[in-house]
Amino acid sequence: MNAPADIDVRPITEAEYPEWLRAVRAGFLREPVVSAAELEARKGQFEPGRFIGAFEGDRCVATFRSFAQEVTAVGGRLVAADAISAVTVTATHRRRGLLTRMMSQDLAAAKERGDVLATLIAAEYRIYGRYGFGPATSGTEWTIDVPRAGLDPRGPDLGGGRIDLVEPDDVRKLGPELHDRMRRATPGAISRDDWWWQLNTGAVRTDPKWTEPFFAVYRAPDGTVEGLMTYDVDEKWADTMQPANTASVRGLIASTPAAERALWHYLCSIDWVTRVRSGWRAPDDLLPHLLPNPPAAGVSMHADWMWVRILDVVRALEARTYDSEGALVLEVLDGSGLAGGRYRLEASPDGASCTATTESADLTLDVRELATLWLGDESAVRLAALGRVREDRAGAGRGADALLRTSRRPWCPDMF
Repeated sequence: MNAPADIDVRPITEAEYPEWLRAVRAGFLREPVVSAAELEARKGQFEPGRFIGAFEGDRCVATFRSFAQEVTAVGGRLVAADAISAVTVTATHRRRGLLTRMMSQDLAAAKERGDVLATLIAAEYRIYGRYGFGPATSGTEWTIDVPRAGLDPRGPDLGGGRIDLVEPDDVRKLGPELHDRMRRATPGAISRDDWWWQLNTGAVRTDPKWTEPFFAVYRAPDGTVEGLMTYDVDEKWADTMQPANTASVRGLIASTPAAERALWHYLCSIDWVTRVRSGWRAPDDLLPHLLPNPPAAGVSMHADWMWVRILDVVRALEARTYDSEGALVLEVLDGSGLAGGRYRLEASPDGASCTATTESADLTLDVRELATLWLGDESAVRLAALGRVREDRAGAGRGADALLRTSRRPWCPDMF
């Protein structure tokens, strides 16, 4: 076994991109072969300096990628983030510190750039806490038993609005503006670049098994596009030759509850569809209660989703809004030295300031717990009960919850 020093960890060149992609596929236990078509499709993704590889000779044995992202803070402000993806270590080279070396390089560069946060979707829960990441959003998938839902099979009452099936070109024109309205009202939502829209409408195809879905758009009575649903339908028949199709939602974004209601009712009213899989939704999504019989929507999956790593405590806490008035002194621990310190947060509905202080701390917590609290989904009182936050002043956990928790839970609709 070679020592870690024998493995070169560095940003890759464009010429090394095919070998890096091969290592990504191997790390995710997929066939370690990169076709010419996939390579051609992915060429537009390459960004010098933000693709890191660990090389043993000419062979790439670990991979890491980051890219610019915006995350919506509580209240709607967009925060600059370092989005991390394609993190792999080949099975033959585990336990050699390769991920730590790649992560350290990337987070230092993100801090230097002025990014407020780093983000990722954690495939394995135990890995990322040691780098200062904490789970900040979660998601839920429901499966709807359509015959039990109690909806009118004739379809939704659109009240002057309309639903249309549209083409991929239409989605690329209409989708970005709708998504921008949705994400500014959704803490935890992230930006989508042009690559995202091309990939998810088939203009760019990296997966040979990709099939074109249906795209349904909801327009309000004044013609404004307020909702977009992307879905597939399988082909299944019961033994009695009765249709038993499942519609699976790839994504639904909406800027109004009326659009959500109309699109879900539309999908559940399609002939032959007897079951609907909702895809990844917010944990407090309206969906079950949009049905006359909410128990017809059963939870089929629930898990953590986007993880956050705070890189700048002051800017992160000042970026979000607060529904109540109060002050809190936080002792933030950060073993990596990127964001630790003692900070006084003074907040009200009119704004917030966060400054370094020498005052006695009200709460002591690791930077990963601060990340978990930042979007408002977790309770400081709960974390204290778990031993993950220390109350240095009696009642400080309740005070933190009064400041930080939100009326609706944060949600990140996207995988990255």
